[in-house]
Amino acid sequence: MRKSSKNRKSAAASASAGDQQSIHVQGLKYFAKLRPLLAELHDEGTARDAAGNRTLHFDQYCLLVLLYVLNPGISSLRALSQASELTKVQQKLGNEKASLGSLSESARLFDPERLKAIIGLLTEQVQAGKLDAKAAKFAQGLIAVDGSVVNALPSIMAATLLKQTTGSAVVRWRLHTHFEVASFTPQSITVTPNGGGENDERAVLARSLEADKIYAMDRGYAKFKLFNAIDQRGSSYLCRLRDNSKYDVLEEHPLTDGDRAAGILSDQTVLLGKTSKKEDRPDHLVRLVCVKCTPHKNRTGGKVKGSKAPSSDGVLRIATNMPFAPAEIIAILYSYRWTVEIFFRFYKQLMGGAHLISHSKNGIEIQVYCAMIACLLIHLWIGGKPSKRTFEMIGYYFTGLANEEEMLAHIAKIRKQAAATAKKKS
Repeated sequence: MRKSSKNRKSAAASASAGDQQSIHVQGLKYFAKLRPLLAELHDEGTARDAAGNRTLHFDQYCLLVLLYVLNPGISSLRALSQASELTKVQQKLGNEKASLGSLSESARLFDPERLKAIIGLLTEQVQAGKLDAKAAKFAQGLIAVDGSVVNALPSIMAATLLKQTTGSAVVRWRLHTHFEVASFTPQSITVTPNGGGENDERAVLARSLEADKIYAMDRGYAKFKLFNAIDQRGSSYLCRLRDNSKYDVLEEHPLTDGDRAAGILSDQTVLLGKTSKKEDRPDHLVRLVCVKCTPHKNRTGGKVKGSKAPSSDGVLRIATNMPFAPAEIIAILYSYRWTVEIFFRFYKQLMGGAHLISHSKNGIEIQVYCAMIACLLIHLWIGGKPSKRTFEMIGYYFTGLANEEEMLAHIAKIRKQAAATAKKKS
C-alpha cells in the first residue's frame, strides 16, 4: 500500500502544483455523463448573485473535485486550477477557468448536504454484496462504525498562530463514518474537528442513530449510555469491550459445536456498570460473547508499535443486545467491522483522501462526499467491490497510460472473476 501513496506523492512533485507543464487528462466522456446527475446543484449558492457574475457553479466544482479524486496526476488545488484551463476539461465538465481564489471560495460557499441525496440515489442502485451464508439473514442493516483523522496544514499566518497557541501548526479533522457492510459502501460520513465534547465519536454516533440497524463498533465506543440510546432507537449493537472490563455473570449459555469451531470461549448474560451511577448503567439485558483471538503486547509496556490499539490478552469480548443470534454468528458479524478500516485505507491511499484540497469544514465535507460518489460509481461501473488493482487501472486510464480498450478489458475480467466466484459459492 505504500507504493500507492508514493506514486501520488511523485505525481504531486511532477505536477509541482501545475505551474510549468500541462496535465494529461483523458476519459472525460465519463464525466460528461455525470453532469445530468449533478445538474440540480447548478443554482446552489447563487441567491446573492443578482448580476449573474458567478462562473464556477456547484455542479462544476463537484466535477472538478471528482476529477481530482479519480486522477492521480492532479494532486493539489493549484493543479486542479490548471486542469480547469484545458479545453477538453471545459468541454466535458462545462466549466470555465477556475482560479485558486474561486476554488477556495466555492469550498466555503456551497452546501455539502445537497450531495447526500445523490449519494442516496446511487446507494439504492448498488447491489448487495455477498455476506457469509450463515450470517446473511442476521446481517440486514449491519453498519461498521469508526472514525479516522485527516490532517490539514492551514495558511502560513494561521499555522503561526496555531503553533503559538496550541503547540502544533496542524489542524486535525475526524471523519465519523458509517459503512454499510452488505453493499460495501459508505452510508454516511460526518466531519468534525478532532476532539472531545460534542465532537467525541460516541456523541456524534448518538446524534445519528437510525432504527433497524446493527452497529458494529470497536472499544472506543464502549459507553453504556450509547448502548442504551441504540437499544431505545430500536437497533442493535456489537461492541468490543476493554480487556479489563468488570461484570457479573447472570446466566451462562451452552455452546454448540459450531460455536466452539468458531473459537467461542463463552456466551453469557452479564451485568455491566455496577460501579457506575444508576443512570449510567445499561437499562437492558446485555449479552457478552467471548472469542479467542491472537494476543499481543507491546514490549515497552505501552501501545503496540504502529498501532493505536492497546495490548490484547487474547480474548475478544463482544457486548450485544442481540439475544437470539447464535454466538458464532455474533463473532462473524463483528468481524465485518474491519470493512470500515479497509475503506479508510482505500480512501486515504488511493483516492487522495490523505491530502485535503480545502481546509474548511464545508470544503472537506464536499471532498469526502465526492469521494463517496466516486466509490459508488466505481462499484456500479465494475459490478462489484472496487479493488486496489481496479482503481490503479482507472488511474492509468485517466493519466493516459492505459487506453479505453485496456481498461474495459480489465473490468470485464474482474466481472468474470466475480461471477465465477459467486457461482462457486452457490
